[in-house]
Amino acid sequence: MKTKNLLTMAAMAAVMMTGFASCSSDDDADNNVVNGSQAAIDQACKDWKTARANWENTEAFLFGAADVYSIDPHTDTWPVAANDLADVLRDAKAMSNLDNFIKTANSGILGYHGLEYVLFRQGQPRNIDQITTLEYDYICAVAKDLYNATATLEACWDSKESNVERQRIAKEYVATHLAIDDDGNQEGALDGFQNFGKAFKNPGTGDWDTALDATLEIISGCQDIIGEVGDSKIGLPYSHADVNYIESPYAYNSITDFYDNIVSCKNALYGSINATTPNAQSLIYFCLNAGNATLAAQAKTVQAKLDQALAKIKAMKAPFALYYSDASCGVATDALEELDDALGELAETLKGYAGNETVEKQCQVINENYVDNVVVATYRLLADNAQKLYQSIVKIKI
Repeated sequence: MKTKNLLTMAAMAAVMMTGFASCSSDDDADNNVVNGSQAAIDQACKDWKTARANWENTEAFLFGAADVYSIDPHTDTWPVAANDLADVLRDAKAMSNLDNFIKTANSGILGYHGLEYVLFRQGQPRNIDQITTLEYDYICAVAKDLYNATATLEACWDSKESNVERQRIAKEYVATHLAIDDDGNQEGALDGFQNFGKAFKNPGTGDWDTALDATLEIISGCQDIIGEVGDSKIGLPYSHADVNYIESPYAYNSITDFYDNIVSCKNALYGSINATTPNAQSLIYFCLNAGNATLAAQAKTVQAKLDQALAKIKAMKAPFALYYSDASCGVATDALEELDDALGELAETLKGYAGNETVEKQCQVINENYVDNVVVATYRLLADNAQKLYQSIVKIKI
């Protein structure tokens, strides 16, 4: 673990090398209302929603870097620890070294939802005359850190290592951030930089022993987020097990989040971003054309259940933050459970191909396409738009 001074120096170097201006300083850390533009706040909120959609489109593949480097909890912990965040946003001393503070704070006050808490109220952009200079300083630091995290995801999956600058950011990120425990607290140092894209494409070099193992991970990643959306994101508030467990409540963005999560599954299974039909190198295309009637029928069922789940989520009464008890929520969770079951049956059939050389070769094709045209393509778009979000937040202050 590096010392506080070394962490601060590394963060300052990152700012200079990326060309980002620092938004914060000890001199302007007070509770005065920021001298800024409402139009800039409105633009930042639009950019938040764009970057948020990109993030939700990654949730079918939160294994690898997002998990190993604690990037998922660091950027997307919710519900927001609202009382803690409100206290921090009034405490100039606590935020006198924001770059370091962001690396050591509890994840419940960071990432997308830390930004959302400051930028939105009741689904609308906040008025500029409600935002203090401390809040501005804070969201600048959080947004910069969010960009660095998303750049790390792209770099850690890009098997071609095509973006030198994001490779540099990623290596610095894993060297200066800490792992996060189940309570959202920072703990030990992260593992060193590794390329998960290369490992996914090359069985036996990382976490996946065979190409089929990696292909099955595509399904498992989808099932993980389907279960989370149905059982937790929708299910906990709907069942009244936890009515505070509502994602994106300040922006009223919950249903969009849920929908985009399932879009991430469709992209993963269909082999490209915004896919409407499976491409020839995708998992679903292979299942439909492998010459196995059971597999083909199961793949068709998955397709039908995917579309049904998306339709039922879209039909939920909005905003979810106000209507989480509506019957439409139960209909959506039922559809998600059916989709999860359909994918489970498909996975079981695929497991029967273990050791089949022909299938291994086809899985290799599926996996290479998945890394390049789903995972890296999504992370690259995410990082690009997270960078735009950071830049639009900087411009709030005149």
